[in-house]
This record gives sequence, C-alpha cells and structure tokens, in this order.
Amino acid sequence: MATCLSQLYHEYKRGVAAGYAKFETFPIWNIPLKHPVNLAYEAATADLNDVNMIDPFHLEAYGETTVNYNRDVEIFPVLQAMFEKIIGKCPYKSPTDMGVNMAGNCIIDDEVCQEASRQEIIRRYYKSMQALVSGNGKEDEVYKIELLLKQAHASLEDRKVVPASLKREQETGGPVAAMELEDGRIITGKTSDLLGASSALLLNVLKELAGIDHEKHVISPDAIRPIQALKTGYLGSKNPRLHMDETMIALSISAASNPDAKLALEQLPKLSGCQAHTSVMLSSVDIEAFRKLGIALTCEPKFEKEKKYQ
Repeated sequence: MATCLSQLYHEYKRGVAAGYAKFETFPIWNIPLKHPVNLAYEAATADLNDVNMIDPFHLEAYGETTVNYNRDVEIFPVLQAMFEKIIGKCPYKSPTDMGVNMAGNCIIDDEVCQEASRQEIIRRYYKSMQALVSGNGKEDEVYKIELLLKQAHASLEDRKVVPASLKREQETGGPVAAMELEDGRIITGKTSDLLGASSALLLNVLKELAGIDHEKHVISPDAIRPIQALKTGYLGSKNPRLHMDETMIALSISAASNPDAKLALEQLPKLSGCQAHTSVMLSSVDIEAFRKLGIALTCEPKFEKEKKYQ
C-alpha cells in the first residue's frame, strides 16, 4: 500500500490522474464472518495474527455488513488522510470499497467449499503443531487454530486418514502412514526392516491403483538390501530403511524388467491431490517427496521413539 500511494503521489505531481485499488482474495467480504472459508484464511495467516472482523467503516457508510481484516481496518484512516492530501478527497468510504474481490460470487456449492475449508484448518493445525514440537512454532498460533477448529465445527477425526493411521499404529506397534484415494479408499503402510512407513504406503497405494496383488513384490527384497548396505556402510546413514525417493528410484530400475513394477510406476500421476497422514513426524526427504507428488500431507506432532531430535 505504501508503494502504491507513493506512486500515486508522483503521478499526480506529473498531472496524471491515477487510481488505487486492491486485488485480494481473502477474507471474502460478502460471505459470513464465521464462514469456514474465512476461518480457513485466519488459520492460514495465524502466524501473522490476522483477525477477520466486520468492516465498521462500511457499516457506517452503507448500513451493510461486510467482512474485512484487522490490518486493513486499522490503516484505513491513514489511507483516507493520504488520499485527501494527494488528490483532495478519498474515493473510498471503507476498506471494503477499495478491494476488488468477486470470489464470494463464484461459490456454486457452498457445502463443498465449507468441507474443503474445514480440511484446510485441520491441515494448518497439524502444521503449526509440528512447528511447535520442532521448536520453530508458537503456542499462541496453535491455540488460535484450535479455536478456529471449534468455530468451524471441525475435529481432527474429520480428516479420515488421521484415525486410520493411528488405529493401524496401535495394531502394529510402529510408525504407520495412511492415504485416502480420490474414490475414498484408504490405504495404509507400516514400517518394516526394508522400508519406512511412507515408502511402504507408496508401494501399497501404487499396487492398489494398478490392481496388483499386495503379496507380490514390485521391488525384490534382494534389490533393496544392497541399497541399505550402501546407505549404512558407505554413506554414513543410521537408518537402513528406504525413503520415498530411494523407493521410487528402485521401482524405476525394477520397471525395466518387471511388468508389475512398470505398471505400478505408471500410477504415480494419480497420487496428485490425495490426502495422507503419518503417525510420526517425517524426515525432510520424505516430506519433500510427498510435496513433489502433489499429496497433501499431515503428520502427528511426535518423533519416532527410537530417535532423538537433533
């Protein structure tokens, strides 16, 4: 805003009648203050401490209730004064006036938007909790998102992969990952001597999508063991299990001679947009692999028991 108003000032000094408007999507001004879409915006900006609020200037000027947020409302008197100084009058009567936002008019299925927003708030909660446990987050941010969850009438169990992974963890006694496919099927993967939970999940999901029997090996255990030996014996890794990127490379190599591996590999594009949850926090390597595949990932805010955080 400061940059724009500075430019506006110089344009008027040159005799150019310039204007100023703000194109910004959230919060959406013409849906309710506590609509899940607007609550999801608050969750997304919890680290900035943005707070949605009724625009008091718009209400006074037009008698119409609209939604804005604290920073725009707080700075509006300054903007008014600067406009009056530059061009003699302020063309806007409220912060809502100066915004260009038609997003609210584009909602054609409100229930779908509300559910998507609740899911986003849940994902933001896990992200903030993970940051807090890792020493990079703030308690206030977590408390705020917890309040937003209540206001949106959402619970962590509404994210279907959460209870699925936690239940499977209780059954196996080790870290578990779960993924919800586009058609609602939920697939899990557990930690083994050869694979981490994320890698096991990846292979199980690809087999499911390809229609391959889950008892079949698309990567031979005999091919995995030399990779483990390389990791621990030569590269200094303490974890012999394959990460997701290593698993995908091994699967690519297997695809050259194994038709099932080739078929499984071809399913990777179908993972984009899927939801996943792990019962422990992951390494940055696995987190990046989920991101590159387009999978929306959340993690329980806890470390594996046998590992120490460094």
